[in-house]
Formats: sequence, C-alpha cells, structure tokens
Amino acid sequence: MGASGPAAASDPLAKAIELLAEGAWQPAHDLVQREKSPLAAWLHGIAHTVEGDLENARYWYRRADRAFPGRDALEREIAAARDALRDRSHPERCEGFPGPDARRP
Repeated sequence: MGASGPAAASDPLAKAIELLAEGAWQPAHDLVQREKSPLAAWLHGIAHTVEGDLENARYWYRRADRAFPGRDALEREIAAARDALRDRSHPERCEGFPGPDARRP
C-alpha cells in the first residue's frame, strides 16, 4: 500500500519510496541524492540495490548507519522505510515521545 497523493507529492522522500516500490530506481535516486538525512542515505542504498549496484548500496547503507540486508530484502526494506517516514511525520508514534497529555516543565 503506497503513500500516493499530497503527502508523496510534497515530500521528495515519500515520492522516492513510492518510486522504489515500483522499481523506478533512477527517478528515486535523483530525488534522494539531493537530501542529506540518514533516511535519504538509506533510500539511496535501496535505490542502488534496486539498480543492482550492490557495492554502492553497501556504501549508502553504511552512511545511513544500517546493516546491508542484501537484495532479497528489498520489499521489507521499502516497507520499513515507509514506516520510518510515517513515524518521522508523526512523532507521537515514536517510542519515548511524550503523548499529548504529557506535562511540560
């Protein structure tokens, strides 16, 4: 299940994830190489995995501080990246994030 619509259109990383899910590594690569976050580095690694350039993929996984799971894990990696992007967009879903009822000092 993708994240199409306004969210994907307004967030280049969301768009890149959807392109990667479709196997369109080149346009996804064009988007993620402009970004500097660890999530972008992870997506950059996924893009090179889709491409088949596993050495370059390993490099970008190291830059993202993630273990390289290999080509067989592409679907899981794309799903995990989608979840990470959703969690980044909704910090209340992140572990340790105080809920709306938390008191501030």
